[in-house]
Amino acid sequence: MDFKDQLKNLFPDHVESNEPEQVEEQEHVLYVQKEPMICKFEKRKGKATTIIEGYEGSDEDFKILAKEIKTKLSVGGTFKDDSIIIQGDYRDKIMAILKEKGFKTKRVGG
Repeated sequence: MDFKDQLKNLFPDHVESNEPEQVEEQEHVLYVQKEPMICKFEKRKGKATTIIEGYEGSDEDFKILAKEIKTKLSVGGTFKDDSIIIQGDYRDKIMAILKEKGFKTKRVGG
């Protein structure tokens, strides 16, 4: 008895098909808050960084937002201590991305 025969015995109503299985992919909706997020500029270890703070939704949503910003700007960064840290001074571009998504932002520092 080969493997296919064993499967037929285990799952008699199974119909074999070569078509790929349809997977419904839902787009993740981010929580948009009422309070503005803070977008500030800092120098850390002599290098410019942009820090985004003040998100009230879940950490998972904030991580998704961080990844999207890093991808759109093609820069490095991290999500740490309830803030997104982006390498370089990208306040204007980040604020434009956030406004496009429906967030309110507040520019802080220099």
